[in-house]
Amino acid sequence: MPKTRLAALAAAAVVGLAACGAPDAGPATGGAGFRPADVPAKPAEPVVLNVIDVAGNLQLTQGMIDEFVQRHPDVISRVTYTKATAPELAGKIKAQQGAGRVQIGLVLTGTDGLSAGIEQNLWLRTDDYAARLGAPAYLEPAAKMQELAQGQGQVITYYPSGPLLEYDPEKVPDPPDTAQELLAWAKANPKRFQYARPANSGPGRTFLMGLPYLLGDSDPKDPASWTKTWAYLKELGRYVDYYPTTTTDTMKNLGTGTVDIVASTTGWDINPRALGTVPEGVKVTPLEGMHWVTDAHYAVIPKGVSADVVAANLELVKWMLTPRQQAKAYDTGYFYPGPAVSGVTLDMAPKESQDVIARFGRPEYDAWIEEFPKETSLPAPAQVAMFDRWDREIGAGKYER
Repeated sequence: MPKTRLAALAAAAVVGLAACGAPDAGPATGGAGFRPADVPAKPAEPVVLNVIDVAGNLQLTQGMIDEFVQRHPDVISRVTYTKATAPELAGKIKAQQGAGRVQIGLVLTGTDGLSAGIEQNLWLRTDDYAARLGAPAYLEPAAKMQELAQGQGQVITYYPSGPLLEYDPEKVPDPPDTAQELLAWAKANPKRFQYARPANSGPGRTFLMGLPYLLGDSDPKDPASWTKTWAYLKELGRYVDYYPTTTTDTMKNLGTGTVDIVASTTGWDINPRALGTVPEGVKVTPLEGMHWVTDAHYAVIPKGVSADVVAANLELVKWMLTPRQQAKAYDTGYFYPGPAVSGVTLDMAPKESQDVIARFGRPEYDAWIEEFPKETSLPAPAQVAMFDRWDREIGAGKYER
């Protein structure tokens, strides 16, 4: 994730802290070791909250969390931040749960880490605490993304995502208009198109999940039925040099001229240009038949934390979903627009956010958001199956694990 202030945080992060509690697989407690009714309104003592981010979400929400800690030192005394990749997340959580020492108190993740944890039964059921969290006034697409959590996490930021193509207009004066034109362009310009490994890239997985709509597969929600999409990806892969393991690397490659077109999203277009990773003059385009594949970030609580940590998390997440805090999600366009709840407009955001989006945003985005249909990301089992098949059949030998 490209933000330099978070890179510094990651280098300084401390994760070897005292355990928050011991896991219990008993069905009456949902693996928590206590019942939801036993979770206090606030911790008996302020907790140290260890947060792991596998989605670049802190770029949007660290200001929300830090302000909460400043204003509520009786709930959270201190926060430590660390980062990892989404494919690493489940292994880290399982190891701590297996040792009976769950040190990670809160996970910030996209649908990739969320899905892996749901499949492996790693998360507490936040739905058991719905009354404590209230009823967030989610935007309709964000509410649909909330359903993907299966009661095991809470949407905290949202955006329509992509898929979009981002390109250098000096090298690509006539960009592809359709998926077939993109394939023809890649064939004529080998090694000049790129997308990142979908299991660790929002634009990468959005590109995959958007293709069935562009190509006309019979069931875009079922990767097993993607006859056209998998065939397309295999053919396209003949002209792809390699698949980076992070989206940031694709943007760096676009910025240095190593490639000329990359898979992108609204936020991955705006933010790298604002940071100078990508030249300000690059362009974006949708493909004919475009359906937005919506994306979200989630706050997820691992099984095995203490009742006090759960209490602190509930208060924090409720705070993060208030309109005043949600306005911070505009950030520097990384997840544009960013807010998950209704009634949050850009003029409510910090001035820095307003200035960045005024300069690096694109007026066509708001029109496209209204124009093109919106589809939720795949549910957890289908998404995990999609990642596995791509890794085996498309990316094998062309990306670093």
